[in-house]
Amino acid sequence: MATPAHVAIIMDGNGRWAKARGLPRLAGHRAGVEALRKTVRAAPELGISYLTVYAFSSENWSRPKSEVSDLMGLLKLFIRRDLAELHQSGVRVRVIGDRHGLQPDIRGLLQEAEALTAGNEALTLVIAFNYGGRDEIVRTARKLADAVVRGDMASDAITAESFAATLDTQGIPDPELVIRTSGELRLSNFLLWQAAYSELVFLPCYWPDFSREHLSDALRDFAGRERRFGGLAARDVAL
Repeated sequence: MATPAHVAIIMDGNGRWAKARGLPRLAGHRAGVEALRKTVRAAPELGISYLTVYAFSSENWSRPKSEVSDLMGLLKLFIRRDLAELHQSGVRVRVIGDRHGLQPDIRGLLQEAEALTAGNEALTLVIAFNYGGRDEIVRTARKLADAVVRGDMASDAITAESFAATLDTQGIPDPELVIRTSGELRLSNFLLWQAAYSELVFLPCYWPDFSREHLSDALRDFAGRERRFGGLAARDVAL
């Protein structure tokens, strides 16, 4: 089976999972963290080299303060509890998103996770935190514009390649497969540049119910599309 090197996941449905069970939203987020742990363990076993997860969007700050506080607490707990295991398992952690304005303790934990695991190669876990695709593109455009103003580069040196090399995901290949749970059929401002040619799989299950079997099914769907179309690149050719 042809396995995508890079899989990205929009982990959606924690709140609805909890509501369906008469539980507080925090219970859904906690169950979602456990689903993430299982997915991180399964990914390298299934041949995935890069796993990007949408952990906290730049729009999530508009949620109730209590829920945002709960999410920050779960992030801290995940890193403090799981970082040693991730490192021991050879997982490299990369964080994408805007870190400006984050609380110092959050920034410190993110930096610690990246520094400790920088040399690992079994799996690169990319955590999209305080991330939005449009915001990333705007920040990248500003960086390149500043470089032109400083005289560090000519304006005609700005190409698709140089733009991609300045994104948060520099050095990371674009995802071949994007998975979204909860039955929603949209990208929600996730990896807008990087997902331009990605295959999309939408699953009806809520994220806390996501399992190794769901991931395997999505990979089989991906491989089936590749076989039907004689290679994914062929799908981008106009008929």
